[in-house]
Amino acid sequence: MGGVGGWLRAMGGGRGRAGDGGRDRGGAGSCVRRWPPGASLFPAGGGGAEAAAAGGGGAGAGGHNGRRWWGGGGLLRSPPPPSPCAMAAAAELFEEPFVADEYIERLAWRTPGGGSRGGEAFDPKRLLEEFVNHIQELQVMDERIQRKVEKLEQQCQKEAKEFAKKVQELQKSNQVAFQHFQELDEHISYVATKVCHLGDQLEGVNTPRQRAVEAQKLMKYFNEFLDGELKSDVFTNSEKIKEAADIIQKLHLIAQELPFDRFSEVKSKIASKYHDLECQLIQEFTSAQRRGEISRMREVAAVLLHFKGYSHCVDVYIKQCQEGAFLRNDVFEDAAILCQRVNKQVGEVFSNPETVLAKLIQNIFEVKLQIYVKDQLEEHRKSDAEQYLKNLYDLYTRTTNLSSKLMEFNLGTDKQTFLSKLIKSIFISYLENYIEVEIGYLKSRSAMILQRYYDSKNHQKRSIGTGGIQIHKRTEAKLSIQDLKERIRQRTNLPLGPSIDTHGETFLSQEVVVNLLQETKQAFERCHRLSDPSDLPKNAFRIFSMLVEFLCTEHIDYALETGLAGIPSSDSKNANLYFLDVVHQANTIFHLFDKQFNDHLMPLISSSPKLSECLQKKKDIIEQMEVKLDMGIDRTLNCMIGQMKHILAAEQKKTDFKPEDENNVLIQYTNACVKVCSYVRKQVEKIRNSMDGKNVDTVLMELGVRFHRLIYEHLQQYSYSCMGGMLAICDVAEYRKCAKDFKIALVLQLFDTLHALCNLLVVAPDNLKQVCSGEQLANLDKNILHSFVQLRVDYRSARLARHFS
Repeated sequence: MGGVGGWLRAMGGGRGRAGDGGRDRGGAGSCVRRWPPGASLFPAGGGGAEAAAAGGGGAGAGGHNGRRWWGGGGLLRSPPPPSPCAMAAAAELFEEPFVADEYIERLAWRTPGGGSRGGEAFDPKRLLEEFVNHIQELQVMDERIQRKVEKLEQQCQKEAKEFAKKVQELQKSNQVAFQHFQELDEHISYVATKVCHLGDQLEGVNTPRQRAVEAQKLMKYFNEFLDGELKSDVFTNSEKIKEAADIIQKLHLIAQELPFDRFSEVKSKIASKYHDLECQLIQEFTSAQRRGEISRMREVAAVLLHFKGYSHCVDVYIKQCQEGAFLRNDVFEDAAILCQRVNKQVGEVFSNPETVLAKLIQNIFEVKLQIYVKDQLEEHRKSDAEQYLKNLYDLYTRTTNLSSKLMEFNLGTDKQTFLSKLIKSIFISYLENYIEVEIGYLKSRSAMILQRYYDSKNHQKRSIGTGGIQIHKRTEAKLSIQDLKERIRQRTNLPLGPSIDTHGETFLSQEVVVNLLQETKQAFERCHRLSDPSDLPKNAFRIFSMLVEFLCTEHIDYALETGLAGIPSSDSKNANLYFLDVVHQANTIFHLFDKQFNDHLMPLISSSPKLSECLQKKKDIIEQMEVKLDMGIDRTLNCMIGQMKHILAAEQKKTDFKPEDENNVLIQYTNACVKVCSYVRKQVEKIRNSMDGKNVDTVLMELGVRFHRLIYEHLQQYSYSCMGGMLAICDVAEYRKCAKDFKIALVLQLFDTLHALCNLLVVAPDNLKQVCSGEQLANLDKNILHSFVQLRVDYRSARLARHFS
C-alpha cells in the first residue's frame, strides 16, 4: 500500500510503472501532481495502468510491450475495452475546434518521461511507446466509428426508401380526395343553379302578384279620392303619416298621367292632399329639429326625399341651424363653429349630407358674409382709402382663412372651385379696381409723408438741375438751357449755377424712409393677397414704380441734387462740407430699399417677365445715383484740398525754411504743418464714418494722392537753407505720420518717397550723388531729383548742377 515507484498518485487513486511487478496499485499516493488547466486527468499508461483501471490486484505483465491482456490462464485475441486514457483522447478528438499541435502537446505532457516535470528525466522510448500505443488506439477507434457510420448510412437509406414509399401513398390518396372534391363541387354548382332557377321562377310569380296587390290598394285609395271621402285609416290616423306619404306620393305620380278633362277634380284633390302631407312632414321635421330628435328628423327627411318639397325641408334645416349662431361680433368665427357643429349632425339626418352642408355654406357666404363685407367696405370706400384698403385686406384674408377651414369638410368632388366661386361672388366688385385704389392711395400718402417732412424743416422744394433720375426718356427735339447746363455739369463736374447753403441739412430722413417703405410693404402684402395671379407681377411692378418715384427720385435724388448744389467751390474759405453726411444717409437708405426689393418684391415677380424689367430699373437707379455720389465726393475732395491750400497759404512763411538765425531754430515743425495735419485727420475720420466697405479705401486713396500732390507742389515753392531743409524734413515726417492714418499702402509709399526727396535738401554736396542712387530715389526721374536739389540755397555756390549734367 506504500508509495513504491509511483509516478503519480492523485484524485484518490495511484498509478505505478509496468515493471514494478505484482505490487499493489491501491492506496493513497505520497506525492500529488497538480495538472495545468485543460489537461486530462488520465495519463496514458501501460498494462499496469490498464490492470489498475480494470480493478485487478496483480501487475500487468510486460508493461506496454506487446500490448497483451492476461485472463484466466490464456491469451485473449479479442481487443480489450478502451482504457480511460483512450476514452479521454476520444473525447478530445471531438472537441471543437480541434488543433492537432495542441493535442500532441497535451499527449506528450501527460506521458511520464515525456518532458522535464519536477525533476523527472526525459524518456524518449517511453514517449515513443506511448505514441505508438495511442496511434493503435486511434486506429481501433477509427474502425469502430467507421462501422458505426456504415450502419447509420444503411439505416438512413432504409428510412429514405420507407419515406419515399409513404409519400407516394399520400400522393395517391391526395389525388383520390381531389377527385371527390371536384365531384362535390360540380354537385354543389348543379344544386345552386337549380336553386337560382327556382328563385327566379318564384320571383317571377311573386313580383306580379305584389304589384297587383299594390295596384289594387292604390286603386282602392284612388277610388276614395274619386268618391270624395277618405275612409282609410292611413289617411285619418296622424300616426300613419309615413305610410300616407308613400301612398299619396305614388298617387300623385299616377295622377300626372291622367287626362285633365276627365280627372281634373280627383287630380286637384290628390294634389291638395300631397301638399298637405308635405306641409305636415316639414312641420314635423321642424318640430323634431327644435326638440333635437335626430332619429325623427332622419325618418321624416327620408320620407320627404321623394317629395318636391325636399329642398324646402333642407332650407328650413339651414335656417333653423343659423338661429342664434351669429351673436358675437366675429362673424367668421361664428360661421366656422356653426359649420363644425352642423357637419357632425348632417350625416345623421340626411342621405346626402355633402349637398346639405354645401348649401348651408353657400347660404352663409351669400347672405351673412356678403352683407357684413358690404357694410364694412362701403362705409369707407369713397371717404377713407386707407381704411378701405385695410378693411378689404382684412376681410378677404379672414374669408380665405374660413375657406381653408371649410376645406376639411366633405362638400362634394370639387370643393376648391366651389369655395373659390363663393369668395369671388363676394369680393368681385371690390377686386376689379383694387390696384387703382392702391396706387392712388400710395401716391397721395407718399406725397403727404414727404411734404410733411419738408414742412417740418421749413423747406420749400425747388427745381435743381433736371429734377433727379430720368425715369422716362425725353422726346423733345430741343433741349432747354437748364437741361444743357445739367448735362455739362454731369460730364465736367463743374458747379454751374449758384451754390446753395443747406445749413448742414442733408434733407434725408430715415423716419421718412421707414414710413415710405412701410406703406409700400403693406401695399405689396395687399397686392399679393388681393390681385389675380395673372395680374400679380404687373400690379407689383406698379407699386415698385411708386416707391422708386417717391423714395428714390423725390427724396434721395433730391437730397443728392441739393447736396451737390450745397458743395462750395474749391477756393472757398472755411467751407462746411456736409455732402459726406448725405452720402452716409443715402447709403443707409439704399440698403433698406434693397432689402425690401429682395424680401417683398422678388417673391411676387420671380417667375414672370417683370423680373428683368424690375432688375433693370433698379440697376439704372443705382448707376445714376452712383454718378451723383461720385461727383459729389470728387467735389468734396477738391474742397478739402482747397481748404488745405488756404491753411498753407495763410500759415506757411518763407522764413520758415530759410531762417535768419540758423543756430536759433527751436520748433520741431511749422505751424502750417500742424494745422494741415489736424484738418486731414478730421476729414479722414469723417470719411470712415460716412462710408463702408471698399468705398472707404477708394476715397481715402484718392484723398491721399491729392494730399501728397498738394504737399509736393507746396514744398517746391520755397528755398531751403540747411536748417530750413531739416525743418522741411520734420514737416514731411509729420505729414507721413498723418498719412499712416489713411491705412493705404500707396499713400504711405508716396510720403516715404517725398521724405527721401527732402533729404536732398540737407545732404552734403559730396554725398548727393550717392543719396540720389539710394533705394527709394533710384527709380525716380532725374528731373524730379534735380528740381528738388535746385531748391537749396547753396545750389549755385556748391555747383550742384554738375551732378545732373
